[in-house]
Amino acid sequence: MTASHDRIAAPWGTRTPYEPGQRWPRRVDQYLADGIDPASVDRWVRSASILHSNGDALDIAVKDDRIVGVRGRGTDRVNRGRLGPKDLFGWQAGASRDRLTAPLIRRNGELVETDWDTAMDRIVARTRVLLDEQGPSAIGFYTSGQLFLEEYYTLGVIAHGAIGTNHVDGNTRLCTATAAEALKESFGCDGQPGSYADVDHAEVIALFGHNVAETQTVLWSRMLDRLAGPNPPALVCVDPRPTPVAEHATIHLAPLPGTNVALMNGLLNEIISRDWIDDAYLERHTVGFDELRQQVAAYSPQRAAAICDIPVDDLRAAAQLIGTTDHLLSTVLQGFYQSHQATAAAVQVNNLHLIRGMLGRPGCGVLQMNGQPTAQNTRECGADGDLAGFRNWANDTHIAELADLWNIEADKIPHYGPPTHAMQMFRYAEQGTLKMLWVSATNPAVSMPELARIRSILTQDRLFLVVQDVFRTETTELADVVLPAAMWGEKTGTFTNADRTVHLSDKAVDPPGAARPDLDIFLDFARRMDFRDKDGNPLPAWNDAESAFEAWKKCSTGRPCDYSGISYDNLRGDSGIQWPCNADHPGGVERLYIDGHFFSAPDYCESYGKDLVTGAPLEPTEYRALNPDAKAIIKAAEYLPPHEVPDDEYPFSLITGRTLYHFHTRTKTARAPQLNAAAPQVWVEISASDAQVYGVEEGDVVAISSPRGTLHAQARVTGIRCGVLFVPFHYGYWDAGNPQLDRAANELTVTDWDPASKQPIFKTAAAAVARVGAGPGPAPAPTTTASAPLGHGIATTTGGAAAMVTETPAIGVDQ
Repeated sequence: MTASHDRIAAPWGTRTPYEPGQRWPRRVDQYLADGIDPASVDRWVRSASILHSNGDALDIAVKDDRIVGVRGRGTDRVNRGRLGPKDLFGWQAGASRDRLTAPLIRRNGELVETDWDTAMDRIVARTRVLLDEQGPSAIGFYTSGQLFLEEYYTLGVIAHGAIGTNHVDGNTRLCTATAAEALKESFGCDGQPGSYADVDHAEVIALFGHNVAETQTVLWSRMLDRLAGPNPPALVCVDPRPTPVAEHATIHLAPLPGTNVALMNGLLNEIISRDWIDDAYLERHTVGFDELRQQVAAYSPQRAAAICDIPVDDLRAAAQLIGTTDHLLSTVLQGFYQSHQATAAAVQVNNLHLIRGMLGRPGCGVLQMNGQPTAQNTRECGADGDLAGFRNWANDTHIAELADLWNIEADKIPHYGPPTHAMQMFRYAEQGTLKMLWVSATNPAVSMPELARIRSILTQDRLFLVVQDVFRTETTELADVVLPAAMWGEKTGTFTNADRTVHLSDKAVDPPGAARPDLDIFLDFARRMDFRDKDGNPLPAWNDAESAFEAWKKCSTGRPCDYSGISYDNLRGDSGIQWPCNADHPGGVERLYIDGHFFSAPDYCESYGKDLVTGAPLEPTEYRALNPDAKAIIKAAEYLPPHEVPDDEYPFSLITGRTLYHFHTRTKTARAPQLNAAAPQVWVEISASDAQVYGVEEGDVVAISSPRGTLHAQARVTGIRCGVLFVPFHYGYWDAGNPQLDRAANELTVTDWDPASKQPIFKTAAAAVARVGAGPGPAPAPTTTASAPLGHGIATTTGGAAAMVTETPAIGVDQ
């Protein structure tokens, strides 16, 4: 029976309990603009969610050539009809009156409107001068986790193939570079081993630094439905904050920030010493176990618990749950990825599954999660510091394959060293060797660490900055040229979620004014530059989204991320499709590494791996000697303290992160009334005992400072562990109403990164706190509803019917 619910107050909706092995029941969520009757909708257009990484399939409601709502797709394998708050309400941003509708160029220090020819001519002229004067190394591209596969592949071909620059990366470097690196280190290649369907079978779900309740709300709904059903799974939560996941956890481990490797070594020590391991699996399918056993021997539960400052009995209890279950699902996200030993810690989660033989079976998998909707595609397509098709930059045969596909000379593709990561690109710009930076669909002036430094880099006269976006942002205001882009619902393309499910998003409406799809912008640039292949044909060779997808299929054929069996036509069927999908697996593959078969053969693997301490790449000969038989690689890691630790002046550990209602820097979600009303201002979480010491009460304005800057925020007194402060990173200045730079969390964060993944560190800055005065009112209080405890910082309401969503569960059990 259809019912309506306030999905801001109850973001995960009503429960549809189910038992192990049963298929998740359907529940179709729908939200339409006020006054719109479903029967009056002109058409429903296929798409999926674009404001997180879960890949929730949905249909866009169009009336009078306007988007007027969304409806979940009940037949899809990912969400079975459910939608989260950002899915339900975020689409409204597209109709904002402040959309970019014409190109802008800087004249006499001001951005002024112009036409496409003038804007593109200025970009092309600067590109040609730089190529003549310095060569490809003068030019860099910094993209997003929000474009479509076809756009990333096109950008990769232009950058790597036509221009020949090694400077190509995305803001996915900030959120999920460690996911890719951890998978390469353990399995020789990117690609999630597990599947969301493993939730349906797992006996234990372990979440390592993954606040799934706020980052992937529909996946959390799936877990909640298992918890509400017969024989629920046990949950192990690793997080210093009292998140909704922690509130439901069987065991909640709240380690000090920066101690994840010590924690993992303690868990591994206990599991190995208790002989909760699969010796036969280790012998047949892995290398490196002896080194792991030797390394973790030094991390007794007592020592690990002391380093992490957690109860040793809780560590042992978690190890017993993980070590004795027959069906273990583990997920990992920013709590591990944004620390100083990010790759080392995430690899130890892979090691848990390898020593227990918990891969390739229902309920047995690892999900090294993504943070953005199309982060997986940046990695697949070569737009984030990798090469297209998960090819290995150090393997000359792989370079030759790309050269043949693009019909160019192999030496045109830069492979003299690893592709340049974003933090190094900004350093090159700071030093003056990178002289043109093209930023697409991201806002580094808010999202990068140490913002004062980033602003100083982006405002240099010697840097030519191009920004391609749908709204004016803190970054567009620093640009030399601004290009207005179409957004979700205004263009066609595909994207892939965190469990390898590919969805198609069809165009629903036209973009406003002169805004163009990102694909069209990239292709226009290529045509104006007159890029050609060896035979004089245009490079890239395609002209629209579907032909770009067909070209990508050829690039992916025979590689781990094989799309050759996928077409736009079959993506318009009942459900998204998981890769690899080819002639052997026409319906896709739910789980990788069945029967211990990995993508790690020396001639096939995407990476030879790195030293987890120094980040130095292994030589091909080293890797071949280590792993000649294509097994999984078990890599051990010693715990190393963070580079910046609390002291007398800065006695707190500062961690940043996300809130359920916002995405990235709020350029879309702050323009959705329900989402912005739920979390309109930045806040800081502080423990009750620390608040008492510093004289801070709920709602007070406090100053949080680090060696790099200060911000002001309202205090939320929560159950966060003592000595730790949390600030959401979303808030910048475009809508602040006050130009004072004092509310962006990244004013405080440090310029430092994990040596292997090169992911910046947002979890271990040292900070101080001081009360400034009473706030304008109490900070939004934690609350509960009948559906589930909501934990910290979840809004109670937006004020009535504006957030009401219809939910239609299936009749009976949907197997």
